[in-house]
Amino acid sequence: MTRGYISIGSNINKDEHISASLRALEHAFGELTVSSIYESEAVGFIGDVFYNLVVGFDSDLEVKAVAKQLRQIELDNGRTRDSRKFAARTLDLDLILYGDLIFNDGRLQIPRNEIEHYAFVLEPLAEIAPTLKHPVSQLSYAELWQRFDKTDLRQKRINPPWASAK
Repeated sequence: MTRGYISIGSNINKDEHISASLRALEHAFGELTVSSIYESEAVGFIGDVFYNLVVGFDSDLEVKAVAKQLRQIELDNGRTRDSRKFAARTLDLDLILYGDLIFNDGRLQIPRNEIEHYAFVLEPLAEIAPTLKHPVSQLSYAELWQRFDKTDLRQKRINPPWASAK
């Protein structure tokens, strides 16, 4: 089994799509390790705030098969195949880590650059996997978060009513 981590984000019908994605991911992979939910401003475009979180899971699937399952869950939640990187979205599921795999085929990159560049990915990852080390830098996610420039940090932990029911 390989331990993987998925970054989840939504800014369209957030409550509905985040909770639906958690159910779908649990159905696909079994028990999940779920971070807190963070509300953050849109990055790269003007838009509604996002809910972001990271989940950990275990799987024996090949990395591309996991990515394909995530894409299908996105599509099942109203994401279109032509969606742009910096745009509003119903659901964004990014496989950010898969064991200690270092992989880039142009479409799929593991580990994802976003880990070290965006607080909405790094903070929830550091929360649920603080001692895990980045496969390239070999720094722990807690250390990466400690070093992260928080000068203009525009996110906060939130607790939507549906999250308490989980």
